[in-house]
Amino acid sequence: MTILPRLVTPAPRIGFMLAAAASLLVIAGTPSRAADEVLAKVNGSEIHESDLKLAEEELGPSLPPQMDAATKRENILNYLIDMRIVAKAAETRKLGDSDDFKRRMAFVRERLLMETLLTAEGKAGITDEALHKVYDEASKQIGGDEEVHARHILLETEDEAKQVVEELKKGADFAELAKKKSKDPGASDGGDLGFFTKDQMVPEFSAAAFALEPGKISDPVKSQFGWHVIKVEEKRARKPPSFDQVKPQLESYVTRKAQADVVGKLRAEAKVERMDKPADQKTDAPAAAAKDAAPAAKDAPAKKK
Repeated sequence: MTILPRLVTPAPRIGFMLAAAASLLVIAGTPSRAADEVLAKVNGSEIHESDLKLAEEELGPSLPPQMDAATKRENILNYLIDMRIVAKAAETRKLGDSDDFKRRMAFVRERLLMETLLTAEGKAGITDEALHKVYDEASKQIGGDEEVHARHILLETEDEAKQVVEELKKGADFAELAKKKSKDPGASDGGDLGFFTKDQMVPEFSAAAFALEPGKISDPVKSQFGWHVIKVEEKRARKPPSFDQVKPQLESYVTRKAQADVVGKLRAEAKVERMDKPADQKTDAPAAAAKDAAPAAKDAPAKKK
């Protein structure tokens, strides 16, 4: 169950060769070369296990998911070998001295510095206190809403729906009729929709379902999907998921919140002058993003039945 929104979207990756080169300037914590296995040598220049791991972070998502680990490792190592050879040739031709290359290197260096700082801030923000605070706030917004557990039979015409209602009044089993006559994809489960809140169904369906008492069957109800016959199985007050169930989501949210906060703080302290638009059209992007930082009160997608 999703109780938290995504706060920010990761920045897009740019050329791996530039990123790999620039990362040598800013990435800390790389294993000491003494303990870092040498996997290959290219004209005497060593390629280490740590180089492979860095390349896998960049290249891994672009490789076929069905590729086995050994093949993936071989492909990445060959890429590193080719990169080292081609990069040396580029150095020989002094391509790295061009203004365009220097601008790109500066951009990649700044991006990696930003990512390194945000990663550190995100990790520092994950504390038990922060996680439980977000969980408690989101739980308060979720708890208390009424939920209904219902089944339905979806039919094409009102006459068909009326006929089903008559059969049910004569004692027919609702789940069996749903399996035989419902046009809904979930008919094989006896029309079981599980628990849902009012905002998770189309208005006509919700109004009818929440008006019924447990065990009761509705008259035919029309919606954009057809004609429904609804049976309410149970009603209850909605309960939020347990802390452990949503802990990964909480960690992701707290991380992104910490990152957004530090960006907002630094942006507020910086002197930013926009020359590309009139003063009355200028906007404060971080301030707008901060408004979206609060936990969502409801589950996101609504069921469409």
